[in-house]
Amino acid sequence: MSPSGPPVRVEVADGVATVTLDRPEALNAISTELAVALAATVEPLAVDPAVRAMVLTGAGERAFCVGADLKQRAGLDDHGWFVQREAFRRAFTAVRRCPLPTVAAVFGFALGGGTELALSCDLVVAADDAVFGLPEVRLGLVPAGGGTQLLARRVGRSTAKDLVLTGRQVDAAEALRLGLADRVVPGPELPAAARALAVEIAGNSPVAVRLAKWALDLGADLALEAGMDVEDQAWRRAILSDDRREGVAAWSEKRPPRWPAPG
Repeated sequence: MSPSGPPVRVEVADGVATVTLDRPEALNAISTELAVALAATVEPLAVDPAVRAMVLTGAGERAFCVGADLKQRAGLDDHGWFVQREAFRRAFTAVRRCPLPTVAAVFGFALGGGTELALSCDLVVAADDAVFGLPEVRLGLVPAGGGTQLLARRVGRSTAKDLVLTGRQVDAAEALRLGLADRVVPGPELPAAARALAVEIAGNSPVAVRLAKWALDLGADLALEAGMDVEDQAWRRAILSDDRREGVAAWSEKRPPRWPAPG
């Protein structure tokens, strides 16, 4: 992409939308423009009948995303920081609340908001050269794209405190051990591995996948019995769907399911 081109691009194939942060000359740093474009790209995918899963990645070879564009922020006054904050919140919320299953394909540096974008996805596939970190406290900032909340829910509170309060970086191997990454693959294999995972998920019932994700996300922070009620609601909604009818029929007839188009 040229520096004047759109900062986010999307390609759809085989039911998977690949959303790419496209500012390689800036290591895919999140500018206000990129944040606005990311929200505008991700939000419509939820109602696109051709899309059943999403991969989020970055352009270039050096970085998935190095976080907020500090060069742009250096020119902001206090009011400008708060104005930009709303664009950033919308972007991170669009990824985090996307009802589609989402896979982050992380390579190179994923720092600050880059780590937070990965955390906002359901699954994180990392190249073996990936480096994660939340260095905000070293700059007088607090992670605010979900870093303090999503990380604690993924790796536990004490480990999250270790990473957030030190601002230290972790390599792919440690990220996998801590649970920050779900899979680590050799760098050249990353695009195919992330896409294969998304395609595998996209081949399942769209209704059941969305409902299962909803139950997992909503129920995780509830008391057990309340979470079980959420699970029961998801089950009941799936039972009444055409996907359930098609899935069971396909199994009985020993053929691949032909999932109905969403109505």
